[in-house]
Amino acid sequence: MNDRRHAPAAERNRDPILSVLGRVLPTQGRVLEIASGTGQHVVHFARKLPHLSWQPTDLDAEALASIRAYVADAKLPNLLPPLPLDVRDPWPDADAVVCINMIHISPLSATEALFRGAGKLPPGAPLVTYGPYTIDGEHTAPSNAAFDASLRARNPEWGVRDLSDLQDLAQRNGLALEERVAMPANNFTLVWRRR
Repeated sequence: MNDRRHAPAAERNRDPILSVLGRVLPTQGRVLEIASGTGQHVVHFARKLPHLSWQPTDLDAEALASIRAYVADAKLPNLLPPLPLDVRDPWPDADAVVCINMIHISPLSATEALFRGAGKLPPGAPLVTYGPYTIDGEHTAPSNAAFDASLRARNPEWGVRDLSDLQDLAQRNGLALEERVAMPANNFTLVWRRR
C-alpha cells in the first residue's frame, strides 16, 4: 500500500517558497523542517538545495508514513529519514528551521514552542514560516477570514495568528522579523533571524 499523501497546495506553493529559501538559508548545514506534513515540500527542497542536509519531522503517524515513502522514493543523499517530533519537545540540532502551514493548524502552545526552539539556533540562523497571517488584526483576504472561521470551528485552539503577536513571541526569544514575502493564495513567507 502506498503511504504517500498528496496535497495539491504543496505542489502550487513549493516553488514560491523555494525562491525565498534559496536566498535566506545558510550555504551549508542542517535544515530542520517542523511539521513536514505529506513530505512533498522537503523532498522538493532537498532536491533543489543539495548543499544542505534536510531533516523532516512530524507528530502525526500518517504524516510520518507519507514522509518516509517520499524520502524512500527520492533516494537523495542529503535527505534524512523523518523523526517523530512534537514541536514542544527538545529538537535535534539545526542550522536553520523551516515550518510550513503549522502555525494556524495547531494550538498557540505549538507556536510558542516553535519560537522558543528557534531561539536556541545559532546567531544569524533563520526560522522561515509560511501560511496565512492577519496584519494588525485584519485578514488579508475574505477567503482567509472564512478559512480562519472554519479552522476555529474544527478546533477552538486553532486559527490564523496575527503578525504582531508573532513578532512579540519572536522578540521574547531573541529573533527578529527580517522579511515578509507575499505568496500566492494570500499567504506569506516570513523570515525570522536569530539575533
